[in-house]
Amino acid sequence: MNQPADVRLRRLLAILAWLSRRGSAPTAEIAARFGMSEDEVVSELELAACCGLPPYTPDQLMELIVDDGQVEANLGPALARPRRLTPDEGFTLAASARAILAVPGADPDGVLAGALAKLEAALGDQRQVAVDLDEPPLLATVRQAADDGAQLRIGYYSASRDETGQRDVDPHHVFSDSGRWYLSAFCHQAGQVRHFRVDRIESALPTGAHSIRPGGDPPTTVFDPGPEVPVATVVLPAGAAWLLEGLPVVSREDGPEGTIRVRVPVGGQAWLARLVLRAGPGARVEGPPELVGLGAAAAGAVLARYR
Repeated sequence: MNQPADVRLRRLLAILAWLSRRGSAPTAEIAARFGMSEDEVVSELELAACCGLPPYTPDQLMELIVDDGQVEANLGPALARPRRLTPDEGFTLAASARAILAVPGADPDGVLAGALAKLEAALGDQRQVAVDLDEPPLLATVRQAADDGAQLRIGYYSASRDETGQRDVDPHHVFSDSGRWYLSAFCHQAGQVRHFRVDRIESALPTGAHSIRPGGDPPTTVFDPGPEVPVATVVLPAGAAWLLEGLPVVSREDGPEGTIRVRVPVGGQAWLARLVLRAGPGARVEGPPELVGLGAAAAGAVLARYR
């Protein structure tokens, strides 16, 4: 059962939603439907049998009985009673339901799908929902410079190199991605277009020079690695798959005991070192050769700070 906790939880919720409609089913059928072994089915349902409503007395727990290869489920009337939800709770519940229905084996026509349809109808057209992002202090400054075609000299902290330096840039577009604001600009030091996180811009002053803003739409993604960007092979321990969300993974291979071997483009050694440190014990870089010892060196540097 070498699956991250979030994957197991979504799968268990999908099983419970399906069982709530069926009432009972053979463990072999559940295992085949959700891509599990029968032992895994029993183990997961034993966890669910400990769940219920406060005060978590026996009469408030889910009733799940596994006997002679058959599962009988009674989730109780309390869990079926209609609830009054705030808008925030409604949107959160709808997003969670969508995630559960995406689990292989989930019933697309079951009670969960029906409840989701009713909930989304009550929430209204979700395309009209607006999300406000936090505005970094210099967002208005770089946006105005892009509109005016004014060259800027910025003080910028580069996370990939873990250093702050000055750059002369010609602002092109300001855009958001994954909840953050970015400035797309031609960097004179790099000689090409770069994307700068606006919250890492520490100063922005006009140089007096003018720039030509290119046509076209603003970028939709931050990191688009080119052929010159090195690709590292990294082994992550079980439970660290969440670190890969949003990364441009070139390839992924599941290994023994829940480990994951991935190939990822490397924008800078400091970035790769932080990735390995966040992944925790067991994470390592397997290639290219010049990056193999990066994780151990970063861990040693952190340890030295506490001595």
